[in-house]
This record gives sequence, structure tokens and C-alpha cells, in this order.
Amino acid sequence: MPDNERAPRQTVLDHVAVGTATLTDGWQLFSGLLGGAWAYGGNSPGFWWGQLRFSAGPKVELLTPTGGPDAAFLDRFLAERGPGFHHLNFVVPAIEVTLGKIKALGVEPVGVRLQNPYWKEAFLHPRDGHGTVIQIAEQAGSPASSSPPADLGEPGHPSSLSLIEQRVADLGAATRLFTDALDARVVTASDSAGQPTADLSWPNGALLRLVQATANRPGIPAPDAGIGYVQFSRDDAGFGPADADRTAVLSRRLGVSVRLRAPGRTGC
Repeated sequence: MPDNERAPRQTVLDHVAVGTATLTDGWQLFSGLLGGAWAYGGNSPGFWWGQLRFSAGPKVELLTPTGGPDAAFLDRFLAERGPGFHHLNFVVPAIEVTLGKIKALGVEPVGVRLQNPYWKEAFLHPRDGHGTVIQIAEQAGSPASSSPPADLGEPGHPSSLSLIEQRVADLGAATRLFTDALDARVVTASDSAGQPTADLSWPNGALLRLVQATANRPGIPAPDAGIGYVQFSRDDAGFGPADADRTAVLSRRLGVSVRLRAPGRTGC
């Protein structure tokens, strides 16, 4: 759910999820170092999930398998790719309306589950999500309160998740998906050194940068498509060399790329 804990009146990019077999590195990086505060989480069939909230921007969700047949999707992800970025989540006010917009673009959602009135969801396969799994969800009411994990610890200095970069094979098609179906607003579109980009935003402060990935044969995803990195900023204090070193170690263990933005900078 978005930061106001209510069902949104507008679509928002709510969180980016990281799949991992070990939660400790995620807690140390996204909470202890980057200041993420516990939002909510709990057990679902086959996996445990927990979300951290930042001073601005989307949340980070950590996913870990808990066994059984329902863990197959996450076990398979970790076996094939190792830990890393798993999906982008969009919370929408009316999922059937959103799914209609997606189908109008020629994309067929998968894993559609609309039976539960409190949580309805559907997914886009990475080939349709331009390199990453996309989860679309509609939630009625506020999430159930939950206690933070005992090993989470105290959050560090507050920061914001200021940017998510996603590399895509077809910038035009990706932009249409996020604007026409997922209600993004185009902030900027540019072509820097022959690399076209588009920055998209949502009402909760989420910023997604689409970058044209390496060209490939038609119909085959580019080898570097997917979430490239997430960027955090501390505009009041900034990050020191020790922060950068620790971020590099923990993000490598988690299989993700995390960039730290210097105070006052508007780019990466």
C-alpha cells in the first residue's frame, strides 16, 4: 500500500521487490544503512515478505522462500539467477480497469486472481514487463498491522528512494505500457550520448527511468533488460565514503545495484 495507508485514488509505483535466501543483508542495507523503517509484512503461502518505507519514494520489499510447492516461483528465481531484483509492484484503484488497459496494448496478464475482495492481483511476464516481472494489485482497506522482525534493528539516517532505473529493449512500447496502462506521467525524455531515456513519475513520488537497452533480434529480450539499479539520496546530509563501501558490499551479496546520490544533484 502507499504511504498514506489507504487505497489509492490513483495508480502508484508502490515498491520494488528483492528476492533473497538470507534477509540479514537486506535489513543491514535497506534499513540499517539507508534508513528504511518497518512498514508491514508477514507470511504468504510459500514465502515471507516484509516492506520498508523511506522518507520519500516507493518502498523496498524483501522476499524469501519458506518451502513447499508454493515457494516454487521464488526457489526457481533464486536457483536460476541468484538473489536480486524480483518485481515492480503497482497498486491501482480498480484492477479490472487497469487490466483492460493492459489488454488494449496487446499484453495478456498472467496469474490473475480477483476472487479475494481484500487483495486482487495480476502479473506481467518479464517479456511483457520489458525485462522485469510487474505485479498489479488492488487492496481494500489498510494492511494488517504486524510487528517488525526481531533481527531488523533500528533504522539508520533517513533517506529517500529517489530513482529506479529499468533498461528496456523497446523504449516506445515500454513508455506506452507505463503511461497508458499504469498512469505514469512523463517527466523528461532525452537522448544522451545515443542512449534514449524517459523519466516517469507517479503521485507518491516514485520515479522510474527507462533506458534503451542493448539492441537484439526482434522478439527476443535484450540481454541487459530489467531493473538496472535503485538510487537513494540524503539531501540534508549526504553519504560518506564508509557508506559507499558498505553499500557496495551488501548490494553485491543481495545481487542488486544501489547508487547513492550526492546532496544537491539532480542526476545519477
